[in-house]
Amino acid sequence: MSNKVMIVGTGNVGASIGYCLVNQRTAINELVLTDINMEDAEGEAMDLRDTLAVSPSFMKIKSGTYKDAGDCDIIVITAGVPQKPGESRMDLLKKNAAIFKDMISQIMDAGFNGIFLVVTNPMDVMTYLTWQYSGLPEEQVIGSGTVLDSARLRYRISERLGVAPKSVHAFQIGEHGDTEFSLWSTSSLGGVPLDKLLKAKERDEIEEFARHEAYEIINKKGATYYGIGACVTKIINCILGDEKRIMSISSYDDFNKVYYGFPAVLGRHGVIRRLDIKLTEKEGIKLQKSINAIKDAIKEIEN
Repeated sequence: MSNKVMIVGTGNVGASIGYCLVNQRTAINELVLTDINMEDAEGEAMDLRDTLAVSPSFMKIKSGTYKDAGDCDIIVITAGVPQKPGESRMDLLKKNAAIFKDMISQIMDAGFNGIFLVVTNPMDVMTYLTWQYSGLPEEQVIGSGTVLDSARLRYRISERLGVAPKSVHAFQIGEHGDTEFSLWSTSSLGGVPLDKLLKAKERDEIEEFARHEAYEIINKKGATYYGIGACVTKIINCILGDEKRIMSISSYDDFNKVYYGFPAVLGRHGVIRRLDIKLTEKEGIKLQKSINAIKDAIKEIEN
């Protein structure tokens, strides 16, 4: 293993992921940036290299092409048309699906056999398409899932209860989008169920915040990228460190034949297993609604 990572797409999200990676202790030995605008990719690589004398980790950083993908351990895909104010994630589907087929084909032609980590929206659908186009085993193709959404949920809960976000154990699950929801039945603080600490109205308000904060950020500043940069960095470190951490990444559900955010054990070779969590009847209905939304979007592409 060379601990080589490639970021495809050097817009705000890709650049933020790169910046987070060089500013944390990481096992990465080489970071390759590529973009349809190669001048931009090289400019980002130059800018990131300027941090190496003072950053906590050292790595080789360069711009490159899909030909550099053959010996990569992880390829992070952020490329695609950005989400515009007032535009849902599903509105991006037709624009971004067209970009992926050729891109994945070139990466696989280079001999890639590592882990795809998809960030491009609509993320669950694009992760499914990446799996289909690549032909890789399902455990080697994952999406960023609801890791960021869960981070938003945990922060809002911590703010309400006056504790550190890392002490809150809670997940957003389902589609990374309008049908995602909070898994309150398993949420806790120090072993105390959150439904004993928060009233139903408070939980509803927090869940609504976690689901829709991205739209508010986009309306205010045009895009979101710092939060996802930090979350993707955590996912990459989990893989390279073989941490076997439980994260709500987008992984394949063999029963429903679709990808969506759900707690799973993640390690060096990708998804080790999805957790077998017993949902309440209400949560089961919500999850099925979310799964159906993703399936409907996939059908649009297949048709």
